[in-house]
Amino acid sequence: MPAVSGLLAGQVALVTGAAGGIGRGIALRFAQEGAAVAVHHRTRSADDVVALVRESGGAAIALRADLTDEAECRRLVRAAAEWGGGRLTALVNNAGVQPTQALPGMTAAQWRAVLDTNLSSVFACTQAAAEVMRANGDGDGVGDGAGGGDGIVGRAGTGGSITHIASIEARHPAPLHAHYSASKAAVVMHARSAALEYGPYGVRVNTVSPGLIDREGLAEAWPEGVRRWQQAVPTGRLGRPEDIGDACVFLASPLASWITGHDLVVDGGVSARPTW
Repeated sequence: MPAVSGLLAGQVALVTGAAGGIGRGIALRFAQEGAAVAVHHRTRSADDVVALVRESGGAAIALRADLTDEAECRRLVRAAAEWGGGRLTALVNNAGVQPTQALPGMTAAQWRAVLDTNLSSVFACTQAAAEVMRANGDGDGVGDGAGGGDGIVGRAGTGGSITHIASIEARHPAPLHAHYSASKAAVVMHARSAALEYGPYGVRVNTVSPGLIDREGLAEAWPEGVRRWQQAVPTGRLGRPEDIGDACVFLASPLASWITGHDLVVDGGVSARPTW
């Protein structure tokens, strides 16, 4: 896994929900671009992700936490920053769940379970990470492009980048996903609000909204859905985890130094398809 261009050289990143799927793709792309990566997991081991990074000469650590617990969110961020020598320059809030349940029969407990994982964890991790990132910037927290104190993200005069993984379902709800769609719509608005309030401190906050991302066994488990997607998407294929990783790398890099409060849709163009 050699470095591609070194866009994130010197950065310290935390990726939540990085043991598999999209999170794994994001963590590996960050490592490929030179970042040291703290790989969060809860139930599924992240040892293979860490091993891949280390085998290629990169730096990575696996950190376990239950992100439905606010205290655990804050502990996770502290652990990542301590591992990074007191620094954290990038956070990707990827951890989430996507259960199916009809809205008429949905219980309050089922609703809260999705919101706690998909939204409340984003709030807590973002708040904790932004406090660390404020120390990364150029002192007054207002970037002028002249360079920062440590030269990592200082080229943009910023303290760090936070990216939430949202979904195209934030704007296009799907049946049985009322709780999921609502949580992702809230994640998009949280990022915009956070961008507004943390911007003066040198912290940029954006979202990436994926379309359907391929995973092992998806075509067998949901053949009709995959077929309909492939017929609808202009680019003719499902997304790959590295497609989302590329978007997150861009947003965390100096190339996105003047981008904050933005939702970057990565869906192969399917959102452009007329629905009437």
